[in-house]
Amino acid sequence: MKYGKNQWSRIASLLHRKSAKQCKARWFEWLDPSIKKTEWSRDEDEKLLHMAKLMPTQWRTIAPIVQRTAAQCLERYEYLLDQAQRRHEGLDDSADDPRTLRPGEIDPNPENKPARPDPIDMDEDELEMLSEARARLANTQGKKAKRKAREKQLEEARRLASLQKRRELRAAGIEVRRYFNRKRGVDYNAEIPFEKQPAIGFYDTTSEPFDPEKIDFKRLHVDNRNLAKKEENEKQERKNDNAKLKRKKEEDLPAVIMSENRLEPIKKRSKLVLPAPQISDIELEQVVKLGQATETAKQQVAESGTIATETLLGDYNVTPDLNRLRTPQLPTTQDSVLNQAHNLNVL
Repeated sequence: MKYGKNQWSRIASLLHRKSAKQCKARWFEWLDPSIKKTEWSRDEDEKLLHMAKLMPTQWRTIAPIVQRTAAQCLERYEYLLDQAQRRHEGLDDSADDPRTLRPGEIDPNPENKPARPDPIDMDEDELEMLSEARARLANTQGKKAKRKAREKQLEEARRLASLQKRRELRAAGIEVRRYFNRKRGVDYNAEIPFEKQPAIGFYDTTSEPFDPEKIDFKRLHVDNRNLAKKEENEKQERKNDNAKLKRKKEEDLPAVIMSENRLEPIKKRSKLVLPAPQISDIELEQVVKLGQATETAKQQVAESGTIATETLLGDYNVTPDLNRLRTPQLPTTQDSVLNQAHNLNVL
């Protein structure tokens, strides 16, 4: 990844008859090291079928959840549907897969297939492009590094030539003095600009005025000055608070009394509004009377001992409780993954 994941046109220029889109698809569908190429597990199949049921045809969204590529998810989903259809129709699973390419057919998705070996007899343009690609990939420092290396080589050659020339002149008895160009102005690396050398000896203080009185340095201390200023500020704030409280008492006396007593404001409660009853009191009384009449009739029949009359009276307490029924367990021989795939195929 010399050029990164954004310069696909430059990467495509190194390859023979490949576009930038093909290079990008090849990386994100096969060459990326984070892509899983192992066999699908049962948990992954169940997750794939569940996500395909929740988000149909949204393979780009399902792919990061299943931790596979979108093409792998689509291919596995179609394989599971075909397997469920064959199992439902009673066909053999070992039959030929219709998605397998036959001789002469063109692969519609070559980006997610393993690489093929290079052909032995390649064209001249392909060989030339491969050699150019190797040379470009070998240069990891760019054009600037080439220029710097060339300038360094020229400077070294110039220095060696000058050294050889001086040696030959010295051997011939000619002494050549080397002159260095001195820069005009101040050399800030070697000198201090605008430096004034101090005078030798003690500094003369006879001309300065002298106050014989002793200075009270405690009075000039920073903490004392801040303390006096702080006391003045507190007095002023206290005076302002008293003025505000006096003004507030004149304007709103009840609020001041409530705040001093720290009483919470009383909130008026609204009336409770309930919906109108759907059953009136008369209807409730009728239901109670009917229940009492039924119980009275049952007691009279029980006392008389007539079986026919007791049979005609219904007992509503023997109705079975439906909540106590358990869910029947499915047979363990069925495959839940294939059943789910078959249901999706039917849809």
